[in-house]
Amino acid sequence: MVYKELRNPDFKELTLEREGEVVLRFAVANGFRNIQNLVTKLKRGKSPYHYVEVMACPSGCLNGGAQVRPNNGESGRELIASLEAAYRALPRARPARSRLARSLYERMHGAGSDKARDMLHTTYHAVEKNDIALNIKW
Repeated sequence: MVYKELRNPDFKELTLEREGEVVLRFAVANGFRNIQNLVTKLKRGKSPYHYVEVMACPSGCLNGGAQVRPNNGESGRELIASLEAAYRALPRARPARSRLARSLYERMHGAGSDKARDMLHTTYHAVEKNDIALNIKW
C-alpha cells in the first residue's frame, strides 16, 4: 500500500498496488471545502477513487463514526466525563523504559528539549466553528 499525504493535510490518498499495478485508490476528505471539491470531481467523472471516507469536520471528526456512543439514557456529557476519567486513570508510560523512545529523545537533546516537545508531543485545541461552510452551493 502506498500512502500519500498531499499539501493539504485534510485530503489524503492511499493506493493498493499489486506487482507495481494500482488495484484500488482510496481517499480521505475532511472539511466542507475538500468534500465540495471531491463532489465536483465526481459529478464531472474526474475522480480516480474507488472508495472515499468523508467527514465534515476539518482534521476529521473528533467523535466520528467509529467512536464510543452513549448508552440508553446516558447523555453525551456524561459519556465524555466517564471517558476522560478512564483516560486519566491509565498509567503513563515513561519514555526511558522504551529503547526506541530513549533513542529518539537522545537524538533530540533530551525529553525536555524544545525539539523533542515539537516533534514528539502534541496538544489539542477547540476548533472554532465556521458557519460560512454551511452556505456552500453543491
